[in-house]
Amino acid sequence: MLALKSSLFFLLLSLLTLQCLTACHVDDESGLLAFKSAITHDPSGMLQTWKSGTDCCKWRGITCLSGNRVTSLVLGQYNEQNSFLSGTISPSLVKVQNLDGIYLQNLRKITGPFPALLFGLPKLLFIYIEGNQLSGPLPRDIGNLTQLYSLSFEGNRFSGPIPSSISQLTLLSQLRLGGNLLTGTVPAGISRLKDLNFLSLERNGLTGSIPDFFSSFPFLRTLRLSHNKFFGKIPNSISSLSPKLAYLELGHNSLVGQIPDFLGNFTALDTLDLSWNQFSGTVPKTFAKLTKIFNLDLSHNFLVDPFPEMSVKGIESLDLSYNHFHLGTIPKWVTSSDIIYSLKLAKCGLKFKLGDWKPSETYFYDYIDLSENEITASPIHLLNKTDYLVGFWASGNQLRFNLSKLRIVKTLKYLDVSRNMVFGKVPEGITGLEKLNVSHNHLCGRLPPSKFPASAFQGNDCLCGSPLSACKKSK
Repeated sequence: MLALKSSLFFLLLSLLTLQCLTACHVDDESGLLAFKSAITHDPSGMLQTWKSGTDCCKWRGITCLSGNRVTSLVLGQYNEQNSFLSGTISPSLVKVQNLDGIYLQNLRKITGPFPALLFGLPKLLFIYIEGNQLSGPLPRDIGNLTQLYSLSFEGNRFSGPIPSSISQLTLLSQLRLGGNLLTGTVPAGISRLKDLNFLSLERNGLTGSIPDFFSSFPFLRTLRLSHNKFFGKIPNSISSLSPKLAYLELGHNSLVGQIPDFLGNFTALDTLDLSWNQFSGTVPKTFAKLTKIFNLDLSHNFLVDPFPEMSVKGIESLDLSYNHFHLGTIPKWVTSSDIIYSLKLAKCGLKFKLGDWKPSETYFYDYIDLSENEITASPIHLLNKTDYLVGFWASGNQLRFNLSKLRIVKTLKYLDVSRNMVFGKVPEGITGLEKLNVSHNHLCGRLPPSKFPASAFQGNDCLCGSPLSACKKSK
C-alpha cells in the first residue's frame, strides 16, 4: 500500500512538473494580461480566451515557438464590422521578452503615441501595427531598432517628418509608412536600406522631388509613392528597378515632363499608376513591351496622341480618362481581354456605335466609364450580360435606349447616363443604388420612391413625383 501511495505521489508530481514546463512563462502571461487590461472595448470577443491561470500559449493570437515563451502576437487582420479593439497598447507588453513579431492589424481604434516598449524587445524582427489610430511623431531614435526585418505603421495618424535615423535599419526588407500624416521630404539615407523589396510611403503629405537613389535597391518589387505632394520629373535611377519591379505607383502628385521611355523595359510590371499628375507628350512606344501588365492608370494628365499599340495578353483594369487622346474605338488588346473588370475611357475621343463593340468577356466587369465621348446606340446588350457590375458611367454621349429595359443587378451601386437620349420610365430597381444621375434625357412617368435629389432627374420630358413636382391626377 505504501509503495502504491509513493507511486501515485511521484506520478502527480511528474504531471505538475510537466504542466509547469509547458504552460507559458509567468512574465509573458503578466504582460499579455496587462495588454488586455488596456483594451476598453472588444465587441467581437477577440481576447475572450485570455484568462489568468490558463496557458497563454493557447490564447487566440498567441504563438509559442521557444519552449514556453511567447514569440508572436497576431490580432486583427480581418476588417469585419465588429472586429476591432478600442484602447491603448500597454507598456507592460515589454515583459514578453521573446517576441519576434507583433502584428496588430486593422484593429481600427487603438490609440496613443508610438509604442516606446518596442525599444525594449531585443528579439523583435517584425512589426506590423497597421490600420489603427496611433498618432504623434515617429521617434527620432527609431533607428535604434536595428534588428528589424519589417517595419509597418501603415494606416495610422503619425505626423511630422520621417526621422533620418531610419537609415540605420539596414536589415529591413519592408518599410511601410503609407496612410499617415507624414510631412517633409524623403530622407536620403533610405538609400542605405539595400535589402528593401517593399517601400510604401503613399497617402501622406510628403513634398519635394522624388529622390534619385533607386539604384541602391536591387531587390525592390513594390514602390508606392502615390497621394503625396511630390513634384519634378520621374528620377532616372528608377530605370535600374526594371528587372524585378512589379508595382510602380506614383499617382496623385504633381509630377511633370514626359513619361520616360525606360518604363517600357519593366517587363515584370503588374501595376503602373501615373494618374492625376501633369505628364505631357505622348505615351512611349516602348509600352508595347509591357506584355504582362494587368493594371494601367494614366488618367488625368495632359497626354496626347498617338497612343501606342500594345500587346497585353490580359489587362485587368485600364484608365486613360481625361487626357487629350482621340482613340476613336476601344483598342483591340482591351476588347480581347477575358479577365478585365475595370475599363475607364472617359473623354478619350471615342466615336462608335456601342452595339459594334463586342468584348470577348463581359461577365466579370465591375466598372465601365465611357463618359464624355461620342458613343451612340444602346448599352442594353452589354450591361444585361454583366452579373457583377458595380458602376456604369456614360454621361455626355448620344446613347439612345429604354431605361426600363435595363437589368439592374444587385451589385450595381453607381449609374450615370445623364445628358444622353434615354427614354422610357425610371425603373424601381434604382432604389438600391448609392448614386444615380439620369438628368437631361427624355424620360417620362412617375418616379419610384428614392433617396436621390431632384438634380438626379431634372431636365427630362415629363417625370413627376418626389423629389420633383407632384404628378397630375388623371381625370
